[in-house]
Amino acid sequence: MLAILSITLPIFAAVALGYFTVRGGLFKPSDMRLFGSFVLNLALPALLFNAVATRDVSDVFNVTYMAVYALGALLTIIACFSVFSLLGTSSSRRAVGVMGATCPNSSFIGYPLMLLTFPEFAGQILALNMLVENFFIIPASLVLFELSKAGRRTSLLTLIGHIALGVLRRPMVIALILGLLASLLRLPMPEPMTRTVGIFAASASALALFSIGGALVGLPFKGNRAMATLTAGGKLLLHPVMTMLALLVVSLLGLAPLNSELAIAVVLSAAVPMFTIYGLFASELGHEGMASIAQMLATAASFITLSVLMLALL
Repeated sequence: MLAILSITLPIFAAVALGYFTVRGGLFKPSDMRLFGSFVLNLALPALLFNAVATRDVSDVFNVTYMAVYALGALLTIIACFSVFSLLGTSSSRRAVGVMGATCPNSSFIGYPLMLLTFPEFAGQILALNMLVENFFIIPASLVLFELSKAGRRTSLLTLIGHIALGVLRRPMVIALILGLLASLLRLPMPEPMTRTVGIFAASASALALFSIGGALVGLPFKGNRAMATLTAGGKLLLHPVMTMLALLVVSLLGLAPLNSELAIAVVLSAAVPMFTIYGLFASELGHEGMASIAQMLATAASFITLSVLMLALL
C-alpha cells in the first residue's frame, strides 16, 4: 500500500497545492488558465513530439492498445447513453454526462500518473491515448453535443467534417503528426533541438497538476447533483470496468496481446477523472454547473479509486 501511495500522494499533493494557493490568494484563478494554456499549447506538444519522433512508428501505433482504449470508451458511451435515456434525462444533459464519463484527463493527470508508475512507457502511453481521444472519444462526444442542440441545420457529414477540422488544429495533434512524420522518415533529432524541446516537456507534469487544483477554485456548483454524481461514478468506475471488458473482447478477437505494463496502463488511463476543459464544453449547453460538480467529485474521489485500482492491478 505504501508503494501505491508513493505514486498517488505526490499527484494529489500537487493538485491540493494548486487549490490552496489559489484559495489563499497567492495566485488568481486566471493564472491557472494561463498555466493550463502553457501546458496544452507548449509543454505537452513538446513532450508528445519528443516521445513520438524518437521512437519507431510501430511502438507508437500499438493497434491492440488503441483498440482496447477505443472499445472501452465506446462501451462506456453506449452504457451511459442508455442509462441516462432510461432515467429520462434531456438530450443536452445526457450529452454532457456521456462526455464526462468517457473523456479522461490523460494530459494533466494521466501522464503524471504514468510517469510515476511506468516512467519508461509514459510518453508512449500519452501518445497512444491522445490519438484515440482526439480522433475518436472527444469527436464522438461532440457529435452528441451537436445532435442535442435544438434547431441544428447542418448535416451529420458536415458536422463530422467540422469537428475533424477542429481536431487537426490542436497543438497536441499537430505535434503528434509532426512526430509521426519524423519517426516514419527516421529523421535524426539534433541534440540542441531535443534539449530545447525537453526543457518544455519537463515542465508539463508538475504545472499540469498544479493548474488542475487551482482551476477547481471558483467553479460554479449550481446544477443537478444527482446527475453529476452519476457522471463522476461513470468516469471513475464504469469506464475502467468497460476497458477491462474491452481487454477480454480484444483478446478473443485474436489481436496481439498487450504486455502486462500496457494492459495495466490502459485500464488506469480510463480511470482518471474527466479532462480539464469539460466545464467549458458543458457551458455550450448551459450545464457548466453540473459539469463542475462532477469534475470536483471525480477529482477528489479519484485519489481513493485510483489507489484501490492500482493496489489491485500492480
